[in-house]
Amino acid sequence: MGTLAGHLLPGLFFLFFSLYYSVLLSLALLRGQRFLKPPLPPRKKRGHRWWQLVPVEGAVKVVISLTGIISEFFYPLGTNRLKIVDWEDPQRPFLFHNNWQHVTMYGFFLLSGMVDIVSQSCQAQHNTKLERAAEALAFCVLALLMAAHIENKSALEIRVHVLFIVPTFLVGLVLIIEVWVPDQPPLWVLKTWMGLVLSNWLLQLCVVMYVPLSGQPWRAENHMDLAFLTIFFCWHLGLGAVLLAAIYGICSLWHHHCSSGPGASGARYQPCPIGYSSEELPKLGAGAELQGGGV
Repeated sequence: MGTLAGHLLPGLFFLFFSLYYSVLLSLALLRGQRFLKPPLPPRKKRGHRWWQLVPVEGAVKVVISLTGIISEFFYPLGTNRLKIVDWEDPQRPFLFHNNWQHVTMYGFFLLSGMVDIVSQSCQAQHNTKLERAAEALAFCVLALLMAAHIENKSALEIRVHVLFIVPTFLVGLVLIIEVWVPDQPPLWVLKTWMGLVLSNWLLQLCVVMYVPLSGQPWRAENHMDLAFLTIFFCWHLGLGAVLLAAIYGICSLWHHHCSSGPGASGARYQPCPIGYSSEELPKLGAGAELQGGGV
């Protein structure tokens, strides 16, 4: 991960999921859903073919995480970083600590993907709390290892990684809260917004450390360069909010277009709310007839 390609892979991975969750968030708010991702029906009602059971989100997590783990150990071709201790040295020093940190990060996202697959494919009932807990664990581990990752680094690397920890920690915190309180739209918005900031900043990190746009490397000893890193991070906060608002606007146009299409005309059937008395039900039925022009 200490290369341009090593940072691009997780950056694009987080960006893909952040955009995906931005669409989910927008549609959930427009439809007035109680949950960001409604629980799936029981396993026996979802078909029996494997592609009907295996969640795409979990499969993508597993594939990307395995790709990252393999590249940390064996890329470039011919290298082997599986050794964790140099047994030939009498002092038995640890080896490849950066690679093992990255493998640990990927490993917990691999665990999250496997939990998604087991929860949605193998269990009789969809366990959303277990999925959120595994995802929260992955982000908390990522923030913890990033805090240790900045030891013995230059001031420039310390600054970019500390700024990366901020949205990572907030995403993990929201996911922890969602284990018990999953039906709060403000938490969905904060999580998705911070996910966009996290992914965009990780891609910005690639530009700062490996391909600076000016053609000149950033200077860790220059306080002006360090000050502009924080300024750019604040810009990414605004960029994430603008991007989220733009996705919401596009989804809103699509949602209203589909709602006003030919297939949306006629009666609008809605589930009958639970808890109404027998005297209130005829009133609700009359209201549905007025809304849909007659049932």
